[in-house]
Amino acid sequence: MPIYEYQCAACGHAFEAIQKMSDAPLLECPVCAKAQLQKLVSAAGFRLKGGGWYETDFKGGAKKGEKKEEKKEAAVTPAAAPSTKTTASE
Repeated sequence: MPIYEYQCAACGHAFEAIQKMSDAPLLECPVCAKAQLQKLVSAAGFRLKGGGWYETDFKGGAKKGEKKEEKKEAAVTPAAAPSTKTTASE
């Protein structure tokens, strides 16, 4: 459920309320009991963690750090190509 911020126009009291998106906005200030509450516009600060979200599902490739390590190993120890030379005795 989202957290909404409210501020009373009469007394200036500000507070947060956890409400469903379908709930009606609060009207009465809990401090002065006047019906002058205003819902404030604020940025939501949250991060989606775990699997099933765009950040983890659609990036493709290895996780952070794995690609760099693989590139370093490949540069240090190049793979030996198999020998395809034939000798005259064969």
